[in-house]
Amino acid sequence: MNILVIGGTRFLGRAIVDAALAAGHEVTLFNRGQSNPDLYSGQVDLLIGDRDGGLEVLNGRSFDAVIDTCGYVPRLVRDSATVLADAVKQYVFISSISVYPFEAMREPGLAEDTAVGTMEDETVEEVTGETYGPLKALCEQAAEAAMPGRVLNVRAGLIVGPHDQSDRFTYWPHRVAQGDEVLVPDSPDYLTQFIDVRDLALWILHMVAQQKTGNYNVTGQAGTITLGDVLETCKDVSGSDATFTWVDEPFLTEHAVSAWMDLPLWVGSELPGFNLVNCDKAFADGLVVRPLAETIRDTLTWQATRPANHEWRAGISREREAELLQKWHNR
Repeated sequence: MNILVIGGTRFLGRAIVDAALAAGHEVTLFNRGQSNPDLYSGQVDLLIGDRDGGLEVLNGRSFDAVIDTCGYVPRLVRDSATVLADAVKQYVFISSISVYPFEAMREPGLAEDTAVGTMEDETVEEVTGETYGPLKALCEQAAEAAMPGRVLNVRAGLIVGPHDQSDRFTYWPHRVAQGDEVLVPDSPDYLTQFIDVRDLALWILHMVAQQKTGNYNVTGQAGTITLGDVLETCKDVSGSDATFTWVDEPFLTEHAVSAWMDLPLWVGSELPGFNLVNCDKAFADGLVVRPLAETIRDTLTWQATRPANHEWRAGISREREAELLQKWHNR
């Protein structure tokens, strides 16, 4: 296949390009040339341009499919899809389960027929915690309007694995590998949900090959992996001597420890459906996930290549953890 990737040099885009090249596909990247510009030197056709007013470099070209990994503003997605409407067979838009409103995530089993969130002023283009989801939903609609019946919307959740700069999963393998007493939230039975970036990339390419369209939740297995599973597997893979101290939500709330960012994978009790999204449709259409141990091992291997002074974007410091553990034991 001849595939155009918008973006393509960071995390999911990188995994898609790696998988496509490994499978022998022809890949063209369209991006601004700012992130990892030399990553695929000599391996792909690179088109430098800005999707905001700089799409002319795409003129006169044709592809089997375009995979848009970095669309956040409906106007820009509409422009891209309009320019490519006669040049590609399929538009793959990397969306998010955040298209669903928070209220919908209070119940488990959220499926693709759930109504998406809306925003009062659809001209707003600033991406914030409040607008991110509705803007993604509008991006889906913009692509569909430009290429009706030819759009695949990939509603991903937490994507994990090598090259994830968010640290929203990497924190746990790294922290457990350090050993000693580890502060962890809720209980070992707390259910979590995520997908390895490489599994997501392979599934996307499979869907492109099948020219599948429509909306798909693709955020891993629901109701099968607990936080206890993650931590014990991290311990097994790293061979550490870590012990786990499970701290309840009232204590964490009292001490201003935030869900999701301070203690990744945990979202607290307000959104019990967040980690129980229904992905049956994706699994029925070929989604395969690798063993948890493999994801953890490869994440640790990649983490070891980062600078020692890497500034963590999620998780708590060892000093803050020790302080909280002391307060927990002295309560």
